[in-house]
Amino acid sequence: MINHLFAACLMMAAQTYSVPPQVLVGILHVEGGRIGQQVPNKNGTYDLGPMQINTLWLPTLAKNWKVSEKTAWQWVRDDGCTNVNVSAWILRQNLNATGSLAKAVAYYHSRTPSLGSKYKSKVVEVMRRKGLLSKPVQAQAETVNPPKAPSQRIQLGRYDEAEDKG
Repeated sequence: MINHLFAACLMMAAQTYSVPPQVLVGILHVEGGRIGQQVPNKNGTYDLGPMQINTLWLPTLAKNWKVSEKTAWQWVRDDGCTNVNVSAWILRQNLNATGSLAKAVAYYHSRTPSLGSKYKSKVVEVMRRKGLLSKPVQAQAETVNPPKAPSQRIQLGRYDEAEDKG
């Protein structure tokens, strides 16, 4: 699911927003999205790209990037680096709001406690299975002040599923 270029994008996003890269890997595997993918939701929104970014975020992203929502939609859906960068930013927003990495991961999926809790458990299980988590998560919000929103689009290249090595 991760090639070298996408892994570099993921690491850069994790560093930019001071979030654990292992958590981003867990989210990536639970979401199971692909470049160019848009999945409709029951509420009329869509989840876009590898990290399944919900289109509810597009107005904020478009405003920060000074582009139309249509352009923001295309970037989030079609560019893996942009997609994972937005994912890390969302995780950081949730971490800042809750002060808890566990809650931040749950909120990435849903603020409904039962739904968020199930999602968090799936992410933790993926992390354990992949050897990315050996002890229970003792989450602490870092006091780093990353940008409040993605101020620029980071684009290093395209994620090519043909290069997928699992």
